[in-house]
Amino acid sequence: MITVRYTRNLFLRALCVVYLSAFLSFYIQIPGLYGDNGVLPAKSVLENSKHKTLSAKVHYQPTLLWLAPYLGLDTNYALDVLSLLGAFLAFTGLISQKFCTIPLFAGLWSLYFSLFQIGQTFVTNNYDELLLETGFLAIFVAPLLPGRKKGSKGSPTDMVTFWLVRWLLFRFLLTTNLTKFIGGDPHWWNLKALSRYFETMPLPTPLTWYAFHLPEWVLKLAMVYSNVCETALPFLFFVPIRSVRITGFFLQLFLQLTILLTGNFGFSNILLITLQLSLLDDQFFYKRKNMSRWSIVGKVANVLLHGALIYGTIQIFSLKINGSQIDSNIAITKTEFETSLGQGLRYTVYFGLISLASTLLYAFSNVLYENNNGVGSKFVAVLSTTFYAGIAVLIFFSSTVPLASLHPSSNSTIHPTVRSAYNRLHKLRAVNQYGQMFVKLPSGAGRSEIVFEGANNADGPWSEYSFLYKPGNVNLSLPFVAPHSPQLDWQMSWAARSSYDQHPWMLSFAHRLLTQKPEVLSLVDFRDSGFRQAPPKYVRALLYRYRFTQWSKRNQFGWWTREKTSEYLPVLSKDSSFLIDYLRARNLLPTPPKEKANALWKQTLDTVRYVVNHLEATLLFWSVLTAGLAVICTTASGSGTKARNKA
Repeated sequence: MITVRYTRNLFLRALCVVYLSAFLSFYIQIPGLYGDNGVLPAKSVLENSKHKTLSAKVHYQPTLLWLAPYLGLDTNYALDVLSLLGAFLAFTGLISQKFCTIPLFAGLWSLYFSLFQIGQTFVTNNYDELLLETGFLAIFVAPLLPGRKKGSKGSPTDMVTFWLVRWLLFRFLLTTNLTKFIGGDPHWWNLKALSRYFETMPLPTPLTWYAFHLPEWVLKLAMVYSNVCETALPFLFFVPIRSVRITGFFLQLFLQLTILLTGNFGFSNILLITLQLSLLDDQFFYKRKNMSRWSIVGKVANVLLHGALIYGTIQIFSLKINGSQIDSNIAITKTEFETSLGQGLRYTVYFGLISLASTLLYAFSNVLYENNNGVGSKFVAVLSTTFYAGIAVLIFFSSTVPLASLHPSSNSTIHPTVRSAYNRLHKLRAVNQYGQMFVKLPSGAGRSEIVFEGANNADGPWSEYSFLYKPGNVNLSLPFVAPHSPQLDWQMSWAARSSYDQHPWMLSFAHRLLTQKPEVLSLVDFRDSGFRQAPPKYVRALLYRYRFTQWSKRNQFGWWTREKTSEYLPVLSKDSSFLIDYLRARNLLPTPPKEKANALWKQTLDTVRYVVNHLEATLLFWSVLTAGLAVICTTASGSGTKARNKA
């Protein structure tokens, strides 16, 4: 039996790193986003509940925050406790494999799901849902108790649970790419999307400017590679030839690393790389002395399969060498794509079902014919495998709903029972629909950016507020932020693509600037705004069109050029009746907390917050991660020393 015990452990510890970044990122932003004076107070979500009993409240909004009063906490400090506890659990899982068990991952998922429930606008980027779905699967991937002794065989259930992880990776890549073409945006169809994508992505990195200036034919070729990796290559994840999956792992890894370097997408790329570990097995990490006959056959099959994939790519994308460049264009029309999509999705579901069935049969055969530990152990193994098989079947059929819903003809074939199962699991974010982002790229040249300004007179002069991570000062390059997820800067980019009435939090943010709320000001760079001592009497927001500077002019004109296009928010004062009525109707006005936190809780959590506030967000994560890696190295060194002494 091919084992994945070591790979499973690596997957779980890598997921702890992702959880660690997610919880720390959330914790840093709690006061400014979800505190009583924050942009979208968490208590406004909880106060919408009219239920009296705890069970009714949990059914209305399933979150551990309902337990805050019983622990002597208010909502603000409860958020701190959940985030810090999540970071602590993730850190313990990182430093020791012994902690990577079902209870730990059940706790991590419960804590992050509780925070997700009050995230509102700031958790609508798909990646939080992907983390929750991955975390939910990790509960079944993880062992109930600490791992077996070194050298023991893995469990047949590992094959079943790892198949679910692979299926999640398959669904995410396939749906995110298909929705771009389903949306009909010409940028995706003419393979020129990267020319717009790099200039309009929410949070560019310093390397984005250089990627934007690559020759058009190179960007189109990169689009071809991305399309193949996200649409065709995922089907090879389930080929029962390990060399095929390993090749797929490296091809996907390269794609994620390039995305990581050219865009700040929080923890998403690390999470996807973690999911890609499901393509490996334990043999990948151990050198094999002799190459078996089947290994040679597998390598030959690997070459043939990827050779066929290359040939199909050349045909579908009309790849032709033209002098010193390679031309590429999609050979199929939108009509042909639309016609074949519905039938293709149905075949995809059948493909997944056949793959799952073969995996289950293989797992049961290993339990029945290779388990030589006695009748009692075999009976327990059969029960365990049956349980995990039932979970796999439930999750698989539920996950076919978002996949089939991509086209009306396949969507109509979904059985009501399956749809009901999906709705129940989706409420827990255990199965989700992906691919809503970047379906439509902004038209025209450049990107729209919102610039907030403050003044003490309605006629000016106006002083600009700078943000920490999003484009602002045209002379400043943008930092590498990942895996930190600065939600305010991220959502500001999406808000610039529509009017403020579709984003009520924008007026809440303006009100916090007018009232100089320090919690919100910590999320922006207001040091040069001219309002460090006292808040402005008036605030407005303007819409600017930003464009990358030309290659030859960056040293003279900075990274961006910009021009004002229109007004985004009118001039507002903190006493504006329009502003007050708007926020009151949505329960977004700052109000003092109704409950008081226990004095000991308050002092402890305030001390932690004071220390953390002196660290920049990305520095905090890398400091904690470095500490964790140091503990791992020290422990490994100590274990090695003991082993040598015994020898």
